[in-house]
Amino acid sequence: MKINKLAPSILSADYANFESELKKLEASGAEYAHIDVMDGHFVPNISFGAGVVASMRPHSKLVFDCHLMVTNPEQHIEEFARAGADIISIHVEATPHIHGALQKIRLAGVKPSVVINPGTPVESIQHILNLVDQVLVMTVNPGFGGQAFLPETMDKIRQLVQLREEKGLDFDIEVDGGIDDKTIHAAKEAGANVFVAGSYVFNGDVNERVQTLRAAIQD
Repeated sequence: MKINKLAPSILSADYANFESELKKLEASGAEYAHIDVMDGHFVPNISFGAGVVASMRPHSKLVFDCHLMVTNPEQHIEEFARAGADIISIHVEATPHIHGALQKIRLAGVKPSVVINPGTPVESIQHILNLVDQVLVMTVNPGFGGQAFLPETMDKIRQLVQLREEKGLDFDIEVDGGIDDKTIHAAKEAGANVFVAGSYVFNGDVNERVQTLRAAIQD
């Protein structure tokens, strides 16, 4: 059975106090810091670059789960690897070279992860599941925090669980978008084991919110 992990998204944190926000996450017992990177092209918003990741790295021992919502992500892999990313997630929709891009992440010494949007079928990544340590299923459309969870995306998680078993693979299944103390149940029941939550965690007491999510996914 896969280990459950919480990955609060710093997109909803206080940008002026990333060091203290990361310390709160560490104290709460969260495993990952999810870092949303947006380029204003693949998605409308612009967020953080590799320099921000590098500035945070000395202040935290959390796993840095970097989600690149950028066009042609293969152009940015080395800089995020150097900045201290532990996992780099790239969208299958963002590059015509998904196979080579995932290989490039592995060669950079980082765990590769592939992402699919709500409108993208699991079949689009079936041929590269052997290359990844994680599959990120977007449970909202990417680019904006605070959106409502899309329950129809749970079918994709169930598909991925079945493919993982059939192929004898060992990737994590991560969900991102609209995750709170209620929707996390559906994601876990479908088979997800890594849970990104942004506004739910940071729009309240961080430790209390993380503990509530933890209780919701206890086996």
